[in-house]
Amino acid sequence: MPRQPRRKSRTETRIPREASGIPEYDRDSCPAHLVTRRQMRDRNLSPGGHEPVAVLRCKHCSYRPQWSCNHPVRAWLYDLALARPKRVPTLAQERALDQAMAARQTCPNCSRRYVFCLPLKSLGSCLECHDGTPADPSTYTTPPPTHRLAA
Repeated sequence: MPRQPRRKSRTETRIPREASGIPEYDRDSCPAHLVTRRQMRDRNLSPGGHEPVAVLRCKHCSYRPQWSCNHPVRAWLYDLALARPKRVPTLAQERALDQAMAARQTCPNCSRRYVFCLPLKSLGSCLECHDGTPADPSTYTTPPPTHRLAA
């Protein structure tokens, strides 16, 4: 049985909470005007180019109030007064995004457009064209029929 690789020991550099330079709040004591990026997204807002104004400390750091939180699960807090509405894409931008997604979702063999991206780099087609695995009809749309005029 192969040996498991050893984990690298993580060295923590502890900074006192007062010397961190940015205010830190615990989960229950955060002011109402400071929100995370996900909360801004839910309100259709963006930071508007402004930097975070505070840190939302992780659950682990609530037991160490004297130290600054430097864990990856901390969250940055943004001020709602500085937030701007999200930009609305133009019709040309939406059309370009739809064309790009159509290229990733359309099988080149059967021309079906799926609701997910196909593995075109590895397989080159959808699973049904590649190995015969039947696709669920609710996951794709069939191309419109092409009518040829009789000459």
